[in-house]
Amino acid sequence: MAKPSATTAAKASTVATTKPSAEARADALIAKMKAARGYIYPEWEFAARQDPEFVESYNRIYELGLGEGKHVSAKVREFVAIALLAFRGGERAGLVAHMQRAIRFGATKEEIFEVLETCLIPGGAPTFHRGLSALMEVKTDGRK
Repeated sequence: MAKPSATTAAKASTVATTKPSAEARADALIAKMKAARGYIYPEWEFAARQDPEFVESYNRIYELGLGEGKHVSAKVREFVAIALLAFRGGERAGLVAHMQRAIRFGATKEEIFEVLETCLIPGGAPTFHRGLSALMEVKTDGRK
């Protein structure tokens, strides 16, 4: 069996060193997600470290669904997310995070309040109450 040439060995070494490690890939993905959202849940950070490729795929769908659309702004998309999260009764932290993100996209607390008012009829008083509880935690600048 022939030994690989020095050129072949050098190319293989270059390919191995230019591909980021799974750890570096996960770190970059986590930083990207934090920058875009203003937060990242510990569960998603854990998942990114376990399988960065899977979380990169999820993040792409997240960006398409909650980022700037062709016809609907990211702010309005966050309003929809807020309404759905309030209705579903998910964790308050998620609701607060999406309210903060909406504010970073230019929403006001007054606009978010009106979104919650809209939820009252189709979603009922519990939906409105969950939303109000979360909104009371949000500062005007989008911080908790």
